[in-house]
Amino acid sequence: MTTEIRPGQGWVPDACTLPTAQRPLRLAEFDALFTAAGRRVDRVDATRLRLTLAGPAELEATVRDLTARESRCCSFFTFTVTTDRPGHVVVDVAVPATHADVLDGLAHRATPGSDR
Repeated sequence: MTTEIRPGQGWVPDACTLPTAQRPLRLAEFDALFTAAGRRVDRVDATRLRLTLAGPAELEATVRDLTARESRCCSFFTFTVTTDRPGHVVVDVAVPATHADVLDGLAHRATPGSDR
């Protein structure tokens, strides 16, 4: 299984089953989330990432919906969403070692101030 990252598609790997026409929309959803709510990105190790998000009380539902949809098309992702108070969400993302490059791309897109 290849995880080549294609130009113009950001961190979307070949293993993604989302129809090609829908990929820019999904990327835009993640970018909007990271721009509006992204606070911190911590690379735990080569295959794990922790995203800290903050926003309105409905942020948790938004994050759970988006990560569930992403897991359906990119089944190698494992997203664990937790919250300790309304509007404060932590997303732990894990991938197999074969998809560490995809996690690199996600980390870059999620980093506050990145050029996405």
